[in-house]
Formats: sequence, structure tokens, C-alpha cells
Amino acid sequence: MRNSIGSVYNCSVVELPKIEDDRGNITPVQGAVNVPFDIARVFYLYDIPGGEARGAHAHKECHQFLIAAHGAFEVVLDDGTNKRTVVLNRPNYGLHIPPGIWAAEQGFSSGAICLVLTSHIYDESDYIRSYDEFLNYKAITPPPPEKIY
Repeated sequence: MRNSIGSVYNCSVVELPKIEDDRGNITPVQGAVNVPFDIARVFYLYDIPGGEARGAHAHKECHQFLIAAHGAFEVVLDDGTNKRTVVLNRPNYGLHIPPGIWAAEQGFSSGAICLVLTSHIYDESDYIRSYDEFLNYKAITPPPPEKIY
């Protein structure tokens, strides 16, 4: 039953360990320890022009874990029925996004860096890049367009 795949309520903000030191803090991140999956891929987004958004896709199998390594941004989560916005603005907090969630990052502060840890290596066939295709995958019928009188 595809409707049960991913809910915005299954997305969780996770506090990561913070080892404080007068010389600077350290936050270790370990797959299957702090992150709820084994890490297969790491990448980061940076130099994002003001007003630009990133993401705007879903995954069929891949889990993602997003961290604001520097600066801040919002993550808009959508399961086809419910929407939720999470602000990431501290490097010792991350957001787990399970498969079946449409996610878009927006509102990047100047110099923001979004660190992304994933459960799978890159596989284009795992991506859902069209919102209508996403709703079809989730077996959700989009509402009819509003009539303008």
C-alpha cells in the first residue's frame, strides 16, 4: 500500500552529540548510530544564490539526513496529504527524511552549507522529480484546479 510510504510525521529532527571545547566544538556523525541508516553517500550544497531553492524531489528507497553545517535554511516536507516546514540552523541538529517524502530546501542564509548524508549511492531511477508523478506514486489524486469566476 503506497499511501503508507512516508509521512511528514516520520521525519524527525535529531540532536547530534556536541563535544564542547574552548578551542572549538566537534560533532561526530556515525551511520546507524546518530543517523538511522548506514551512510552510503555524502554531499553538500553551497554557494546557493539568494532566493534560490534546492531539492524539490522525493526518493523511492533512499533515506536522507540533512544538516545545516553553516548558516540556516528551511526544509519543506510534503507527503502528498500533509506539509511541514523544519528550520535547520544549528550544526549539531539534523533532519531525517525517509523515502516517500517530497522535500524542498529554501530560504538559505548567506553562506549556508547543507550537508546531506544518504542511505544509497546516487541512482537516478530512485528519484521522483515531478510532483504529479509523486502524487501518482503515493496513489493520491490531486485536487481539481480552482475555478475562477
